[in-house]
Amino acid sequence: MKPRFSDIWRWDGTSDRGTYLFWGVLIFAMKYNLDRTLGWLWFDKRWTVFDWEHLRLYLWQTIPTQGDRPYYLVLFATSLPFLWAGVVLTLRRLRSLGWQPWWVLMFLVPVLKLIFFALLCVLPARAKAVTPDTQSIRWRDIFGDFIPRTYIGSAIAAVGVSGAGALGLTWLGAVVLGDYGGALFVGLPFCMGFLAALIHGYHERRSLWACVSVANGTVLLAGLGLLLLAIEGFFCILMAAPIAMALASLGGALGYGVQETICRHNDSPKLFCAAFLAVAVAMGLEHGAPPPIPLFEVRTSVVVNAPPQRVWRTVVSFPDLPPPTELMFKLGIAYPVSARIQGTGVGAIRYCNFSTGPFVEPIEVWDEPRVLKFKVTQNPEPMQEWTPYRYVHPPHLDAYLESRAGQFRLVSLDSGSTLLEGTTWYHHRMWPARYWQAWSDPLIHRIHRRVLNHVKSLSERNDP
Repeated sequence: MKPRFSDIWRWDGTSDRGTYLFWGVLIFAMKYNLDRTLGWLWFDKRWTVFDWEHLRLYLWQTIPTQGDRPYYLVLFATSLPFLWAGVVLTLRRLRSLGWQPWWVLMFLVPVLKLIFFALLCVLPARAKAVTPDTQSIRWRDIFGDFIPRTYIGSAIAAVGVSGAGALGLTWLGAVVLGDYGGALFVGLPFCMGFLAALIHGYHERRSLWACVSVANGTVLLAGLGLLLLAIEGFFCILMAAPIAMALASLGGALGYGVQETICRHNDSPKLFCAAFLAVAVAMGLEHGAPPPIPLFEVRTSVVVNAPPQRVWRTVVSFPDLPPPTELMFKLGIAYPVSARIQGTGVGAIRYCNFSTGPFVEPIEVWDEPRVLKFKVTQNPEPMQEWTPYRYVHPPHLDAYLESRAGQFRLVSLDSGSTLLEGTTWYHHRMWPARYWQAWSDPLIHRIHRRVLNHVKSLSERNDP
């Protein structure tokens, strides 16, 4: 290892793993302490190296709030030289491995950048991968006997070992740490796909299709294991499957590319350990410095052929809804059943009863017959999970999807009818937040639609 200052600004040439690790740690320390100094001098923000609240900025690339934008803009401006250094160092490292330069994009992805950095610090340069030594013989003796040489045998071993690792790390993240974060839903499937491809190609080179296939086989086996071990239910596994398979495929593609770089029997075990440890460390970091919880808004509207005053009476309190016809509700997603209210005006308590329990909604705005707004102080479980057992209660059913406030707005139309608009503000503690929003928004829209259509039906058939 011979670090030179030119390593951090020139993108030609190559970089060995020791130099890459040295500059990576040094650049992070310099940037971290520069941000601490700027925050103290210009923005009166005092934090230490042990302040987990600010560590999330470097781990998860958070989106700033309106008030903090000047502060984050300064941090972004000062980060440009460090970003350049990180990119050119990674390009030089990729060149030494014989990889395509587009892999540098991994350096910019939250969670995966931690795992990617760890792998680049372990992999040897291509030139060193051609000559096995006594160390490689020892690794062959330890690992080679457990991995079949046949195509089918190595595929089964790849799926089995990686799937078992996925189950263990999922249990650590979801049950022990109680975190459904990026390390679990992004880092873990990527690493499991990567490890499956490495194991499948341990004795001989495999095709890209074979590496991606065993990577996705790992996802399927892990999902089945989570269901049978009662760690998760069917719905969570089903919703996580698209992102898990996509990232596992990316990991399998990386494993395919690594085959040309490593001396298999010497370097594969190191990569196994690095990937497992990187995911576990990422889970620990995410538990200590969780990403901020975004607040989402879902708004649905319907036109009711009745005046606002009549619609208002039904909105405030309505009788039981008919049984649901939608498949999602029949399969276990919580759905509204009825609503009642205690009192009138601001301070009254509205109870919106769902199939899994009541929402408790203290009224904050009572502007009859225009606006009814309330906060939510109690949420029922969002679903009843499907499971082969009599009952299963995965951690994500407790406070991981919560409604924070709601509102009904009634607008009188020229035709004498009413535009009825329902809004829910909610958050969830699952990441990537935008991915899970793509599931939760449509579900909440369907819940809104069920309530609004019921109000519409009751209001339109009432006598004036």
